[in-house]
Amino acid sequence: MQGKRILVTGGAGFIGSNLANHLAADNDVVALDDCYLGTPENLNDDVEFVEASVLDDDLPTDVDVVFHIAALSSYAMHEDDPAHGARVNVEGFVNTVDQARQDGCETVVYATTSSIYGDRTEPSPEDMPVTVNTGYEASKLARERYAEYFHNHYGLSMAGMRFFSVYQGMEEGAEGHKGEYANLIAQFADDIANGRRPEIWGDGTQTRDFTHVDDIVRGLELAADHELQGVYNLGTGEQYSLNYLVDALNEELGTEVEPVYEENPIPEDVYVHDTMADSTKMREATGWEPEIGFDEGLERVCAQYR
Repeated sequence: MQGKRILVTGGAGFIGSNLANHLAADNDVVALDDCYLGTPENLNDDVEFVEASVLDDDLPTDVDVVFHIAALSSYAMHEDDPAHGARVNVEGFVNTVDQARQDGCETVVYATTSSIYGDRTEPSPEDMPVTVNTGYEASKLARERYAEYFHNHYGLSMAGMRFFSVYQGMEEGAEGHKGEYANLIAQFADDIANGRRPEIWGDGTQTRDFTHVDDIVRGLELAADHELQGVYNLGTGEQYSLNYLVDALNEELGTEVEPVYEENPIPEDVYVHDTMADSTKMREATGWEPEIGFDEGLERVCAQYR
């Protein structure tokens, strides 16, 4: 992508700032963030930063492409205040896209979630049945339905990207500001590198399809370049347990820090125990494939502590 005017909402957050910094090399990029989970310190100097909410009027939507990454992105944020979660994740999405539409933008790429697949020890294709068990999942599925509306009624290209467990690292990555909301790879690596015992909810047999943020950024850019329509997975198609993750981090860091097992605060009947992507649809549409495997990803994260 070159020579475009681009808006990235949630642009000072973890994924948004990585995307904004990458695109700013060849484009005019505006990063919008209310700084709840983001910080402008994540952004390079060539990115224009606007502190605002996606619920505001007069957003800087006179652009060629909108990447809508802004969201309240955890279970707890929605269960503590479901109405606020819906306002930010659903109303904020509709507000941003509609302002962009009125300003002539026809291409939107937005973040949805892979959590709606539920527990999966097999790859999850986009056309499989999905369920909603939490306010967070409901808000992201509502985005997908509103995206259908904007496409069917107004002809916008609306690409929803279902991310799988995105990580980068605390120390030199853009996850440090997220604290307890950072990816488990980032949290566990930081704990182990600093001699703290990582806390695992449950018995540690739960698995995740860990996907490096660089691969996510490439996928987002390709979705806009191809003006994709519909929903697409971005994940590796591999899954690793939290117990294995702790062992692998100890091996990479040369440590022997044991985890602490705690009761899972999320009810078992809504907790997603296992995730695994099927990214065939994205590969066939754009040629995208993950380039950073689990081992290389851990090396990158742990290198931050050497």
